[in-house]
Amino acid sequence: MPMSSQDSSQGRTPGRPPGRPLSPHLQVYRPQYTSMISIFHRITGVGLWAGTLLLVYWLVAAAIGAEAYETARDLIGSFLGRLCLFGWTVALFYHLCNGIRHLVWDIGLGLELRASFYSGMAVLAGTVLLTLVTWIAGYTVMGSLQ
Repeated sequence: MPMSSQDSSQGRTPGRPPGRPLSPHLQVYRPQYTSMISIFHRITGVGLWAGTLLLVYWLVAAAIGAEAYETARDLIGSFLGRLCLFGWTVALFYHLCNGIRHLVWDIGLGLELRASFYSGMAVLAGTVLLTLVTWIAGYTVMGSLQ
């Protein structure tokens, strides 16, 4: 604790109950639903960046030639590659739905705690729905092309 904010005679900050932290900390507070939604928005932003590198790799391989494209297609078509694509799809739709939620907040709607909770649930439901529809459509098209 900074010495200037302490009462040197008692070793504590004036007006603060003994044994209490000076500021909020993750060890003190339980994670809240709304805070976890916000943290996940940031994490998916990083995931989108990483997934975009995979997309760029695929496009560059296609531009280089058939052999490079085959290598990229084999990598992305592997179990690990499809798992990365699935994660990227989840991150994309989560970030999209939560971004729309933020745009609604920007016009001043849905800022109450109850509305925030329900809009967070809508973001999660939209993410699951859009991801499943995309992957089902993708596998349906792939099946009809082969």
